[in-house]
Amino acid sequence: MKMIQTFNQHVVKKRNKALVLDSIKESAPLSRADIASQTGLNKGTVSSLVNELLEEHLILESGPGVSSGGRRPVMLLFNQSAGYSIGIDIGVNYILAILTDLQGTICEEKLIKVKNLTFSQTTELLFSIIDDLKSVMPPSPYGVVGIGIGVPGTVSMTGEVLMAPNLHWKDIDLKSLIEEKYKIPVKIKNEANAGAYGEKKFGAGKECSDIVYVSCGIGIGVGLILNEKLYKGHNGLSGELGHMTINFEGPVCKCGNKGCWELYASEQALIQLALKKGITPENGNELTLEQIVRLAEAGDEEVLQVIEEVGKNLVTGLNNIINTFNPEQIILGNRLAVLQKWLKEPLKKHVGEYALATHKKDLQLHFSKLEKRSAALGVAAFAAENFLSVNLEEN
Repeated sequence: MKMIQTFNQHVVKKRNKALVLDSIKESAPLSRADIASQTGLNKGTVSSLVNELLEEHLILESGPGVSSGGRRPVMLLFNQSAGYSIGIDIGVNYILAILTDLQGTICEEKLIKVKNLTFSQTTELLFSIIDDLKSVMPPSPYGVVGIGIGVPGTVSMTGEVLMAPNLHWKDIDLKSLIEEKYKIPVKIKNEANAGAYGEKKFGAGKECSDIVYVSCGIGIGVGLILNEKLYKGHNGLSGELGHMTINFEGPVCKCGNKGCWELYASEQALIQLALKKGITPENGNELTLEQIVRLAEAGDEEVLQVIEEVGKNLVTGLNNIINTFNPEQIILGNRLAVLQKWLKEPLKKHVGEYALATHKKDLQLHFSKLEKRSAALGVAAFAAENFLSVNLEEN
């Protein structure tokens, strides 16, 4: 009986400590009295937990606040520089890595263009990137507290990459490889789920509860925030809506199905359609999204038609999603977000024409505020939150 009682006391203490830390993270500067008022905890409990958090360097005391009669209270701040997390978004044609503090402020960023890397080449490049980011990290009590990695594919609950068709990966245990080398906790997430989480925490989704984040890169992934929470599905594999069939007679996708949405509305679809229309690459190189953007800026009619066609294909999938989930907000992110200038109004128009009237009411359609950084910020946040959670559990 005593063991159960002790366990319950530990759980209650951990929960209360998390409450105190969350209050300071969200509403600093706060006094101890403010925290007691916000959380409903008694002042003695708050004072004890605050002292622990100060000893652990997770919070800081700042100058005195305004007095309400009596001594001026000491104000408390979250120590966002207590440690740093690394967030990495592995795309098909890029790797984006960021170093952030515990509040998600980006301190350093690296963007590397890649092409047809093997898995071993990818891991070597990841090691090099992580080493570089660690070398420029400011001094801190905890150093790198975690590494988060977003992958365009299905990821199991334990962090194994089950399938990433566009990377040609299957049953890959990237998590163990990185953890063994750096002895730092690693979180592997589906890139679209990470992007949805990044937008909810830091970007266009802050004010909404039911969000569909559509990651448009070489492929398409979808992250769902339903009722304020990331929806993962029964086995953690939700969001593979880029592989919904929109044309049963269409070409075979890398996933093995025919006529998948991403074959018509992704970055690779845009480039292939542009090539079919006779748009030639610069200097004999491959045609790129960046070249298409430059041509669109110059008013090239054929390029504008290609963008419009891809936009219509995007709407086909979006309407299926709208009619299924009745979201409050759709956010379009990743590489194709650079086409906002040409896509925003046509998308709104076509969604308005084809979605069920009941489901499009009050629907907000936005482009990512974080642009290409949504997924990297999302996985960096997962890594930082895991550190804080484990730290609270151990103390």
